[in-house]
Amino acid sequence: MEDVCEGKDFSFPKQEEQILQWWTDIKAFETQLEKTKDLPEYIFYDGPPFATGLPHYGHILAGTIKDIVTRYQTMTGHHVTRRFGWDCHGLPVEHEIDTKLGIKSREDVIRMGIDNYNEECRSIVSRYVGEWEKVITRTGRWIDFKNDYKTMDLKFMESVWWVFSELYKKNLVYRGFKVMPYSTGCKTPLSNFEANLNYKEVPDPEIMVTFPIVDDQDGASFVAWTTTPWTLPSNLALCVNSNLVYVKAKSKSNGIIYVVAESRLSELPVEKAKKEHLMELWMTRQKAQVESRKVLWLLTRYVPLFDYFKDFSETAFKVVADDYVTSDSGSGIVHCAPAFGEDDYRVCVENKIINKGENLVMPVDDDGCFTERITDFSGRYVKEADKDIIQAVKEKGRLVKSGSFTHSYPFCWRSDTPLIYRAVPSWFVAVEKLKSQLLENNEKTTWVPAFVKEKRFHSWLENARDWAISRSRFWGTPLPIWISKDGVDIEVISSVEELETRSGMKVTDLHRHKIDHISIPSPRGPEFGVLHRVEDVFDCWFESGSMPYAYIHYPFENKEYFNQNFPGHFVAEGLDQTRGWFYTLMVLSTALFGKPAFRNLICNGLVLAEDGKKMSKRLKNYPSPMEVIDDYGADALRLYIINSPVVRAEPLRFKKDGVYGVVKDVFLPWYNAYRFLVQNAKRLEVDGLEPFVPLDRATVIKSANVLDKWINSATQSLVHFVRQEMDAYRLYTVVPYLLKFIDNLTNIYVRFNRKRLKGRTGEKDCRTALSTLYHVLSTCCRTMAPFTPFFTEVLYKNMRKVSNGSEESIHFCSFPEVEGKGGDRIEQSVNRMMTIIDLARNIRERHNKPLKTPLREMIVVHPDAEFLDDIGGKLKEFVLEELNVKSVVPCNDPLKYASLRAEPDFSVLGKRLGKSMRVVAEGVKAMSQEDILSFEKTGEITIATHCLKLTDIKIVRGFKRPDGVTEEQMDAASDGDVLVIINLQHDESLFEAGFAREVVNRIQKLRKKSALEPTDLVEVYIKSLDEDASVSAEILKSQETYIKEALGSSLLQFSMIPKHAVIIAEETYKNISNCDFQITLSRAALVFNENAIIDLYAGNTKYAQALQVYLLSRDHSNLKLEFQQGKGKIKVSCIENQPPVDVVLGQHVHLTVGDYFANTKAS
Repeated sequence: MEDVCEGKDFSFPKQEEQILQWWTDIKAFETQLEKTKDLPEYIFYDGPPFATGLPHYGHILAGTIKDIVTRYQTMTGHHVTRRFGWDCHGLPVEHEIDTKLGIKSREDVIRMGIDNYNEECRSIVSRYVGEWEKVITRTGRWIDFKNDYKTMDLKFMESVWWVFSELYKKNLVYRGFKVMPYSTGCKTPLSNFEANLNYKEVPDPEIMVTFPIVDDQDGASFVAWTTTPWTLPSNLALCVNSNLVYVKAKSKSNGIIYVVAESRLSELPVEKAKKEHLMELWMTRQKAQVESRKVLWLLTRYVPLFDYFKDFSETAFKVVADDYVTSDSGSGIVHCAPAFGEDDYRVCVENKIINKGENLVMPVDDDGCFTERITDFSGRYVKEADKDIIQAVKEKGRLVKSGSFTHSYPFCWRSDTPLIYRAVPSWFVAVEKLKSQLLENNEKTTWVPAFVKEKRFHSWLENARDWAISRSRFWGTPLPIWISKDGVDIEVISSVEELETRSGMKVTDLHRHKIDHISIPSPRGPEFGVLHRVEDVFDCWFESGSMPYAYIHYPFENKEYFNQNFPGHFVAEGLDQTRGWFYTLMVLSTALFGKPAFRNLICNGLVLAEDGKKMSKRLKNYPSPMEVIDDYGADALRLYIINSPVVRAEPLRFKKDGVYGVVKDVFLPWYNAYRFLVQNAKRLEVDGLEPFVPLDRATVIKSANVLDKWINSATQSLVHFVRQEMDAYRLYTVVPYLLKFIDNLTNIYVRFNRKRLKGRTGEKDCRTALSTLYHVLSTCCRTMAPFTPFFTEVLYKNMRKVSNGSEESIHFCSFPEVEGKGGDRIEQSVNRMMTIIDLARNIRERHNKPLKTPLREMIVVHPDAEFLDDIGGKLKEFVLEELNVKSVVPCNDPLKYASLRAEPDFSVLGKRLGKSMRVVAEGVKAMSQEDILSFEKTGEITIATHCLKLTDIKIVRGFKRPDGVTEEQMDAASDGDVLVIINLQHDESLFEAGFAREVVNRIQKLRKKSALEPTDLVEVYIKSLDEDASVSAEILKSQETYIKEALGSSLLQFSMIPKHAVIIAEETYKNISNCDFQITLSRAALVFNENAIIDLYAGNTKYAQALQVYLLSRDHSNLKLEFQQGKGKIKVSCIENQPPVDVVLGQHVHLTVGDYFANTKAS
């Protein structure tokens, strides 16, 4: 493995860019697909975005989710085709062209020519494709842009035709009307998107009108409220809400009896002078509800306001009921004009006032003017006719109240004229026929999070209405419907071949301007003329809903491939797609095959700006994605968004600092653990030993070392957990688990294992520890490769250099298998050990006892004897060293130092017990010490007939301080599971250990301050500055073993430093445990046995001095290596005019002062 830089010098973005280039060079994605081509298919559907805008965080979020899942599935033994798709048709494209060319109306397009208009649309569809590929690729997503699919491609459009033809054959298509926002200025319906583009605050009239009840004994009249008087001439029904209370109220001023909702009585007009007496309830309050199957008010007939629709008298002019009527405005009674309101139309169809699918009488023409049917206002623009209609109502004596109010109203974004809602002819898919099957298919799918499926999507399906799939537009897939002039012949074409055969013309493009001129003969014979295509195109949602078939040109190609792999395995998009793409996928697959289109779905929430507002380019309230990636890297951005509420379909307030937090809390600790491995593997070579080659996995697993056992078990638990969560598509649970694992790896395994990893416990043990760390990091990288593809590749590329036969890229590797069950008892023991350490630190902090101050004793109280064995046995050394205590005393008598108290877990029991909660809570709190001990042993207890388990009751352990002992002398802390007690009393016998720890602490800080690497060989000297230097000398002598283990070398007296030593750093410390001293760090320096060297040359001191000069001139590490290769001896024959001599290590020279000191001490 090659040396690696410090974490502060490691640039994540630059490393990612290098990896991107390397992936390109080795064709990594293509190679992965080739390597997996014979594996089982995993089908992923990529919803097509529009390429007319640039990718934003929403796209990156959905793309990251898709990339993680598809990478994981590839690594677990699947072939995953990943083709990018583009939504090319529809409003966004037309909107851009209209803006660019100044197009204001449908006529403008006709004058320009549909061919020219559509080619303009085609020209901008791919404008940002290059930018999309750049951004998406930079995020680390592997997807095929070269073999992408486009909804404007001939093959895609042909499959859409086939889908529609199949629905038509199944009698699931009909022609009807849909009420839509309509621009009278442009003479065209608009989508809801367009209708929301241009709202203005405008005044509009509001009036109340009477509708006399036919044959009512009191002569009462219904009162309806409206803000669109121009719709009154088209009134066909009145609508009430069956849950509201309606009353008759008589006006004392004019004697008229009104029927209104009781809650809206105050809206009726009053004279100010007699306000409190003007209205009286004429009869008992009555609900418009079903009573013995007789409906009060419902189906009651009334006198129409105008007679323009008297031909509808048999079915119209009656009262109906629906929940869309509310009590928060008006009179609680709504007038219905089915041609001008979505709810009006639906209610009139449901109550058979008009029939669905039949031609709807439209009293307003394309220009927004009344037709001849409305004789009194024929030719008048509807909005301008409001005043005259109000006047006509008043003259008929039917006006109760009139006024105006200002509100926000939609205007056409093209013509700037007010929109109206108007029924337009449309082709429908009969979704309501499929409702039960849609609900059934929904149950066959798995959604994350589940509540979106169970609530939002289920509710949407339950209330599904027939789907209007046609649009009166130009740039889209044309409806394949050819119809005769008299409307008798309707032919639906299913393919290009069929159209060519029926028409005798060659077809190379299915857009309007390429096929609108094509006619086909009437099936009734030549005398009936020819059939022409209807002008409409498909709603682009129909195209995207056809994607599972159209992107592979099914059924014209890939028939076997489709049949073997449908439904698809996985889709992922935003929450808004529950009413969009997810819905259309489900409708079309259910209609075509009786199956859902997908098996698994991840639904993400919305990414908001940091202030909680929608991200806005105008407001500049968010950093650009590329800015964040350039600063912190794509992996950090990926982990940040995956480890957030947004993957649970909740909103995320995007914070750039949050991405930095991922670098700091995840990647730097992870990198440091990897760097520690590399440094200490290289140290073996520096020490002249065989280069590091990791022991095989089977050998490592058998290690008897407790920390090796623990980290191996924890690694298996990680693999098991990630597999379990990824198989369930719960991506958001993985990152918190990884965070904890990395924290444990660095702060437990590496920290507690430094001596072994640095080789201080022997070469064999060192290689075992390094091999363990190597395999743990390798497994961790392969486990996290789908989440962080760049960083894991960087680590893997270096680590694979010491592993023969490994794959070239980590993304060609298989996902780790679970070897053994993981979750061994040692994991629980180590977790508890860390809890003990945290609790003990808390006690120290409370009493201002820093870790450098040694303490005499710590008692650990817990009923689990096996855990106490671990703490008092194999884990003991780590607890002692980490907490700087001299002894750990395990105690399994829970009552010796603790009092037990039981508390009910209200969060668990509340919902379950309901009213019984109070009685059970009292019983739990009354449990005696013996009851609690018995409960902990058996795992259950019955209170007030309810059986309670360990998860239902919290056992709180309170510290019971021994008699005569104060808090300053002994204190405790507990997490409810384990109780930690520390003896805080001062002990003079611990002074020496405390001083030694202080000295080591200062040396380590000085090394860090001097920017020394752990592999840098330095020697450490101490010089006492006290009057009596013997005090500190004696202490250091008694603590020599601890200091040598902590530093990895002896602490030397400053008097031993050679004159030729190169000093790196020097610092003086005052009043450290009442001692003053100086610490000096120097490069390793040779120590000569001058007498022995003189003897080499038979007493020639000149020769002896020349040899010393020569040896001092040599590179220290190279000289060390030569001695190792010569087994402690080198021949020096290169000194001019001097005889060659054999120099023996330890006899003539020592490589370090520490070696000389150890050798002298031993002899």
